[in-house]
Amino acid sequence: MDELVIGVLGGTGPQGRGLAVRLAAVGQRVLLGSRDADRAGEVAAQVAGRATAAAGGEVAVQGGVSVQGGSNTDVAGAADLVVVAVPFTGHAATLAGLAAPLAGKVAVDCVVPMGFDELGAHVLDVPEGSVAQQAAALLPDSAVVGAFHHVSAVLLEDLSRPTLDGDVLVVGDDRAATDTVQALAGRLPGMRGVYAGRLRNARQVEALTVNLVSVNRRYKAHAGIRVTDV
Repeated sequence: MDELVIGVLGGTGPQGRGLAVRLAAVGQRVLLGSRDADRAGEVAAQVAGRATAAAGGEVAVQGGVSVQGGSNTDVAGAADLVVVAVPFTGHAATLAGLAAPLAGKVAVDCVVPMGFDELGAHVLDVPEGSVAQQAAALLPDSAVVGAFHHVSAVLLEDLSRPTLDGDVLVVGDDRAATDTVQALAGRLPGMRGVYAGRLRNARQVEALTVNLVSVNRRYKAHAGIRVTDV
């Protein structure tokens, strides 16, 4: 797992940035992508600095911390596995041009189709059934996996908390790919990857995030999930 180069598309946003800093802190080489390559480079330097500080404290990293920034296209081509963490509004447009550089690779989608109105958070309809299924349609030669929807971006970025508390539900149709993503989730201290079914089940997993947002607003928390008896 250490040798995998992890790319984060949309890595300058809260979720992508949080995943990048946590993975870098445990020794994973991370490439951070954005539509703006210069911005990605700036954020990558910040992430590297924070991950290095964490590694010097609670986490021991063999070989140091490696985080680099670039365009989403460059990161897609250079990474072994990518995490898609772009806003839902730009999801289809971002992936539409990345089928070739992502061919033969695992693409982990953590995007949630969520909107807000006067009643709070709600799920948006996706013609393909779910955002992960939309990714699979746009990336026909990639192994698309849905995961990391329910990990709080706030807690990911809060390195004063050396461990997290929760499980990552992992859905996908390729057993080797879901195994890899479960193992990657397990690298985050305190977390586990739990297989939760085929990619067609991504719709429920994505939608559950909306319930967690409602929990957070009511209780002023950063709720996650834990699967029992597994």
